[in-house]
Amino acid sequence: MAQERTDIQVPVPNIITPEEVDYESLPEDSSLLAQCTAGAFAGILEHTVMYPVDALKTRMQATSLKNTQGIFNSIYRISLQEGWLSLWRGTSSVILGAGPAHAVYFGTYEYVKKILMKDQEGHQPLRIGIAGASATITSEALMNPFDVIKQRMQLNSGGSADFIPTVRSIIRTEGFRAFYYSYPTTIAMTIPFTALNFIVYESATKVLNPDSVHDPLRHCIAGGLAGGVAAAFTTPLDCVKTILQTRTGLDDPRIRHVHKFGEAVKIMYEVGGMAAFWKGVKPRIVSNVPATAICWTAYEMAKYYLMK
Repeated sequence: MAQERTDIQVPVPNIITPEEVDYESLPEDSSLLAQCTAGAFAGILEHTVMYPVDALKTRMQATSLKNTQGIFNSIYRISLQEGWLSLWRGTSSVILGAGPAHAVYFGTYEYVKKILMKDQEGHQPLRIGIAGASATITSEALMNPFDVIKQRMQLNSGGSADFIPTVRSIIRTEGFRAFYYSYPTTIAMTIPFTALNFIVYESATKVLNPDSVHDPLRHCIAGGLAGGVAAAFTTPLDCVKTILQTRTGLDDPRIRHVHKFGEAVKIMYEVGGMAAFWKGVKPRIVSNVPATAICWTAYEMAKYYLMK
């Protein structure tokens, strides 16, 4: 009778628990759809949660309005005078544009970061900044027209507070190019904004979350810090961008015909001096801190559950 073998190796499946997954980057085989879904989810939340403060910031940058009563007192006063819905004008443009634009934004960021960080270990802020800059150049090409429409609706300078009439008014009176007059300035602003955002966020998470575990509170703190720093340093460029995007509805006749960055800077300085480039800095920071915190928290949460 043959002796029974006892040395047969039985393969054991490699079971990975959620705690062992390095979810900070989506897996190698994750689909572009998964990356874009996480980005779209984060983008819509980011742009809508603090929208009234963003509307106040646009008004301050495009007019002589100064925040002498405080941000939330100003919002309350505008709500009493014009109705609370006036501070939500333009949300339709944001919702239509933010989802696809942020899907492209985070999808590009993950793709470029994966290429640049291949075979690289440790913290690499320069490569992260390059990935962030690549993401914003791509996404802003899609988002810029929606941002122009949003700010026209916020000021109600297009003749209507509705999306379609505003689009028609811009095309009829200024042509399709009006949607992209501010694009070079937007890129000049969003590249350092995005680079600072990603660098500060990734650096903060290395300190707050060295084990790379899913922790919404730590992501929220790191995201808020990143958004505040990036918003503060890029406010002057944001002021120029707002002037270029809302120029036809402004009082100064010189600004109505401005098409270029240099022209806008010259007129702004002549009219308001250096202070003109820092208008709206407080509401910009106040809106960006929670918005960016929610954006990163939502993105990390979406990545975590997509991984599972």
